[in-house]
Amino acid sequence: MKRRTAALPVMCLILAMMLWASSFIALKLAFEGYDPMVVIFGRMAVGSISVLFFAKGLRGNIPKKGDFKYLAFMILCEPCLYFLLESAAVRNTTASQAGMITGILPLMVAVAAYVFLREHVTKRTIAGFFIAISGVCLLSASGVPSDGAPHPALGNFLEFLAMVCATGYTITLKKLTERYSPFFLTALQAFAGTVFYFPAMLLSGALLPTEFIAVPALSILYLGVFVTLGAYGLYNFGVSRIPASQATAFVNLIPVFTVFLGWLILGERFTAVQYLASALVFLGIFMSQSRTPEPVHPCASEQDRAPGHPSLEAAQDKSFPV
Repeated sequence: MKRRTAALPVMCLILAMMLWASSFIALKLAFEGYDPMVVIFGRMAVGSISVLFFAKGLRGNIPKKGDFKYLAFMILCEPCLYFLLESAAVRNTTASQAGMITGILPLMVAVAAYVFLREHVTKRTIAGFFIAISGVCLLSASGVPSDGAPHPALGNFLEFLAMVCATGYTITLKKLTERYSPFFLTALQAFAGTVFYFPAMLLSGALLPTEFIAVPALSILYLGVFVTLGAYGLYNFGVSRIPASQATAFVNLIPVFTVFLGWLILGERFTAVQYLASALVFLGIFMSQSRTPEPVHPCASEQDRAPGHPSLEAAQDKSFPV
């Protein structure tokens, strides 16, 4: 039973990564028929409507006064800034390249935790971070303009900025899941995104839809139900059950899924240099994730060495100062 319980968050995180990887493909398809701001608002609105069918799950989640700043920062990072940057990125680069850049998120989270939370980061993680960043730079520099990716370097840079927002979101989320249910946080993001993007859509002068175009419209529906609500709900649940550092490691699967789906659905291909750049990204990720066991001090008691000891758990619980 315990093994089955431990497997559930892992399965949820893998499924969330598959859904997020598919979102790059769905965005490409949706942008073929509708204005980008319409697409983003549409996915938020569909997600919000979907939440209403599960309204009972929102009970008992009353925001505390001291958490307002964290909730506001989480919403600012995602969905507000993140989706603006990601939609602009996907319009300028290929889905495969954008998906590849998401693989550096775990490294960025580790570095941010070191800078802001004073969490320990190994030299391997730092080295892996710079190797992965060099791979991202090479991937961007080697991008060849095409109809589906008119400005690949710009698009990849915008996707990198989206990962900066995702880093802030992930660190804040871990703190909030200690007090609020994953579903409540997911619903809050959907509602806040709808409120934010409705006036943004009108003020941006976006071309409003005048007809129903099957594939783009179904892509928006898919983004709202399965990605905005489903993927974030699964990810938030996973983060609430396992350490954030372990949860973000699953993001490494997004480039794999995205490259495969981009090849399968959109017919995207990498050049030899882009394969080399992707290899650098994966090498950096691998270096940061492979850990050596930490030595136990010889004076430590047997009780202190035992897993689950309160002093060890307290030391591992890196929280925001409230």
